[in-house]
Amino acid sequence: MRLLIVEDDFEIAQALADGFARRGVASDRAQSAGDAALMLEAAFYAAAILDLGLPDGDGLELLRKTRARGDAVPVLILTARGDVQQRIAGLNAGADDYLVKPFDMDELQARLEAVLRRRDGYSGRTLSLGRLTLDPSTREVTVAGQGVALSAREIELLELLLRRAGRVVLKRIAEDQLFGLDDGLGSNAIEVYVHRLRRRIEKLDAGLRIETVRGVGYMLRAEA
Repeated sequence: MRLLIVEDDFEIAQALADGFARRGVASDRAQSAGDAALMLEAAFYAAAILDLGLPDGDGLELLRKTRARGDAVPVLILTARGDVQQRIAGLNAGADDYLVKPFDMDELQARLEAVLRRRDGYSGRTLSLGRLTLDPSTREVTVAGQGVALSAREIELLELLLRRAGRVVLKRIAEDQLFGLDDGLGSNAIEVYVHRLRRRIEKLDAGLRIETVRGVGYMLRAEA
């Protein structure tokens, strides 16, 4: 899972990124509404954490424009504006939740997970296929009940494939999910991780296979 943090205060943005990283959640950061708009159009994010006081405009306007173009990315507003009418305005503009600074990281994580469960079931349920199981909250992977050690990015890729089991995951979406916009990305980076995960799954006899849909992306299936 990868988040977009829209926050112009560097220290707060860094604290958010570090806090989510400790919980196994990757993130990209935008310090302005303009940058955030470009990143939301260019990449795939599980959700966005949005400050309202941005240097080039109000976060509410960014949210309205995002919703107007049909982007349903879950958005949690995180701001110093705590007035009831401001909260109502944020929710009416299309926010999925609203949290006032100062905040507790554990509460923010819990609210984010609740938003994702409400929107599309992205978080909070065990994912299973074949003999493999992934717990998204703990990042624990097991095969036939036995723990399996995978790298953080292998787990991210596995989660993305499990959530769309039997359907194609576009290569571009997989790249955005694993690497975001800040990483230097080699032309075959995603293929390397798919190859590694495919070999691990085969060796573990997990009852799964990763298929490459040439020129399109990847699909996870249970073996017959």
